[in-house]
Amino acid sequence: MIDEPLARGVSPIHALDARCRLAACLLLSLPAALAQGLAAPLGILGLGLLLTLLSRPPLGVVLRRTAAVNVFVAFLWLFVPAATPGEPVWTFHGLTVTREGLDLALLATVKANSVFFCVLSLLATIPAPALGRAMTALGVPAKFSFLFVFTYRYLHVIAEEYGRLVVAARLRGFAPASNGRTYRTYAALLAMVLVRAYDRSQRVYQAMLLRGFHGRFPSLDRFRAGWPDRVFLCLMALAAALAAYGDWISRSGHA
Repeated sequence: MIDEPLARGVSPIHALDARCRLAACLLLSLPAALAQGLAAPLGILGLGLLLTLLSRPPLGVVLRRTAAVNVFVAFLWLFVPAATPGEPVWTFHGLTVTREGLDLALLATVKANSVFFCVLSLLATIPAPALGRAMTALGVPAKFSFLFVFTYRYLHVIAEEYGRLVVAARLRGFAPASNGRTYRTYAALLAMVLVRAYDRSQRVYQAMLLRGFHGRFPSLDRFRAGWPDRVFLCLMALAAALAAYGDWISRSGHA
């Protein structure tokens, strides 16, 4: 299986029902993503950081994933402030940075990080099979849940297959370069990965049928939502409602 460093742990977050964590993540992410002011995303960002601390993740994993997210966010700061019309605050070689552009880039940064920490603390702490069953339990179509679980399960298998093909090509003298031969070789490698992935999918499907698969995965684990799970979900729903209401009030005040 793919390594799940955040799903393995003992914390108040890990002890919560997977369905409640999934529902809470959705409830918190929606007002953060749809907000037009900074107040709601900042509040949810603070809550997401608190939940991340409660989940007790490895610091190195959190820092690496935070950096990966914010590398993409950094590109917004390169283009949005100069591409958004508005009140100029700085001009450099014909490029004009506007106050509206800076505000928009800041809003996007806070939104991205608020959703990221909610996902990191609430979803990344759920093992993939349990997350798939939680999705089905909350009304997500079973086919979508199966697609998610199988994609997660076999991504590393496809990556290993590609690695073996690359090693085989190098043993035959292949050296990557910027030329047509290299591009054709990589195209052939990708084609072989797709063909082998298709063959493997057929074997897996036949094996599932031989084991009596009828559209549902039997599991010995059962979801059990106790009063701590219900209290947690109610608190997260209240926080999401307050964030949405605060954003609506701020928009009404500016209207």
